[in-house]
Amino acid sequence: MTAGPPVIETPLTELVGVRHPIVQTGMGWVAGPRLVTATAGAGALGILASATMTVAQLRAAVREVKSRTDAPFGVNLRADAMDARDRVRIIVEEGVRVASFALAPSRELIAELKDAGVVVIPSVGARRHAEKVAAWGADAVLVQGGEGGGHTGEVATTVLLPQVVDAVDIPVIAAGGFHDGRGLVAALAHGAAGVAMGTRFLLTSDSPVPDAVKARYLAATVKDITVTTRVDGLPHRMLRTELVAALERSGRIASSARAVRHAAAFRKVSGLGWVRMARDGLAMKHGKDLTWSQLLLAANTPMLLRSAMVDGRPEAGVMAAGQVTALIDDLPSCAELVERVMVEAGEVMGRLRRLGWDGG
Repeated sequence: MTAGPPVIETPLTELVGVRHPIVQTGMGWVAGPRLVTATAGAGALGILASATMTVAQLRAAVREVKSRTDAPFGVNLRADAMDARDRVRIIVEEGVRVASFALAPSRELIAELKDAGVVVIPSVGARRHAEKVAAWGADAVLVQGGEGGGHTGEVATTVLLPQVVDAVDIPVIAAGGFHDGRGLVAALAHGAAGVAMGTRFLLTSDSPVPDAVKARYLAATVKDITVTTRVDGLPHRMLRTELVAALERSGRIASSARAVRHAAAFRKVSGLGWVRMARDGLAMKHGKDLTWSQLLLAANTPMLLRSAMVDGRPEAGVMAAGQVTALIDDLPSCAELVERVMVEAGEVMGRLRRLGWDGG
């Protein structure tokens, strides 16, 4: 009889009730019931991505996960979406353990969720944002450094993480550049309560991403990963594909025309009306230095992600990718991945203890 992976209890595991201090991030079109159920079953915290779901689809997805596992899981929300409160209502009514946010929720929304017993974990990319949500009552904060995939900043995790840990008194989850047990131990050494991984969970056998797309990720080197603003006007880390190259060559008029086409396609898939999409655009613009041209470009993102992550067309879609992509060369199950990370973390800590670093 073999022993299971070591147990590392942290403020994160205590807060959300998972066995291991690992979070699977809410990736649009990727983090659905299948991946979240597998993650939860492995003892980590799986997060459903709701931004690419209708309200009805979100409730159905939550219920599907609940029918498959009793383990805690979460839902990622867009705090600036016009139907954010409808989605919050689903989280509360369905007894979801965690609400995570890509953008900082309001003080009132945090209070509403906490009053219902929901753990609130916003994602941030700067110390001042962490300080703000901590003051508003957030239970924990997820901090993503510039190495992370998707929308990203310029500050590396190794610089940003200790800044935030020193600034707030709530658990900090480290994201951006993590894929193994060594990274988990490094994050814990910086003072984090755990790590969050997106690309690493995308590249598992439990991920719904088509095989052809996974193959493109596995073949990528560090030089194949780039940051561009040509998809939606904001810095976005992704694989350099034929489409990305074409977007970077195209002028503003061609980009805007493409954005209009994709906005119309997303409206059809999502069931949203033009008025609702315009209101969401206004909400997205509020408090940010975005031009209307950038908002128009933002309409590209959902459908370009869908082209790769759902339709299996890597040459015609966007493939968000952390720099850690270049270090990944296999497709374990979520259970195998989590066990591997925890076993390696235990081995690393064992080596440190033998060197006399006992944490005392």
